Amino acid sequence: MNIRPGFSVHIFRLAAFGCAFLTIAVFGMMLFLGWPLLSSGQFFVLLTREWLPSQEIYGIYPMIAGSMTIALLALCLSLPISLGTAFVAATLAPRRLRKVVLVTVRFMAGIPTVIYGFVAVFLLVPFMREQLAGGSGLNILTASMVLALLIAPTMIVFFVNGLGNVARSYCLAVDALGGKPVQKLLYLQLPQAWPTVLAGIILGFGRAMGDTLISLMLAGNSIAIPRGVFDSGRTLTAHIALVLAADFASMEFKSIFACGLVLYIFSVIVVILLRYLTGALVRPPG
Repeated sequence: MNIRPGFSVHIFRLAAFGCAFLTIAVFGMMLFLGWPLLSSGQFFVLLTREWLPSQEIYGIYPMIAGSMTIALLALCLSLPISLGTAFVAATLAPRRLRKVVLVTVRFMAGIPTVIYGFVAVFLLVPFMREQLAGGSGLNILTASMVLALLIAPTMIVFFVNGLGNVARSYCLAVDALGGKPVQKLLYLQLPQAWPTVLAGIILGFGRAMGDTLISLMLAGNSIAIPRGVFDSGRTLTAHIALVLAADFASMEFKSIFACGLVLYIFSVIVVILLRYLTGALVRPPG
């Protein structure tokens, strides 16, 4: 069956408009439900207050601190591994080994998040409890280590694509001059691919901030400002999943929408940064 090109264009446009409409609709719903907080000024109060239900205080600052701590620590743990794997898969390894590495990375990206959490509960948590941290073993470091493994495939794929998109003529010139793979990587590919590398880092950080299940299963979910990596913490996403409030007018229930608005604003910032970096990547010099 032949499909007219014009018909295909209309289908693709409809899909694009549908995605945009759904995104705007979600934001509209969050804005509508969170408007009482914004109009009364309570939203900004919630951002800076602690969670003290006994005193009728339902601030989400501990959750913001927990999200940022877990995401940043996961990024710091994952970045060296992701860069090293990308260097091997893009340049340093033989061609056959590169394919094996990339297939393995893509396979890791397809593993459900709950599998990572389930394995960590039975292997990593007992080790943290008995050998390293004590307590329950459910803490920020435990969640960050598993989250680092979870976001690594996303960053590796970005890094490999960026390193592989360097002009082939430049790579051949380096080879013709007798340059070693390490020299080609350090002096040609990395300087050329830095916008994509930075975009991968930002996307990995956004992926870590938006994950729910790992922090829900492994971070301990203590509503307190973390003072160290062995403390338990709660993230914004885990707070949304855990808070159950029967009174829809209560500040406890409204705190869910404060968390949602913070996460949505963060997602918008990540998208803007990615658009800027990808624009810098394709924009001609000068």
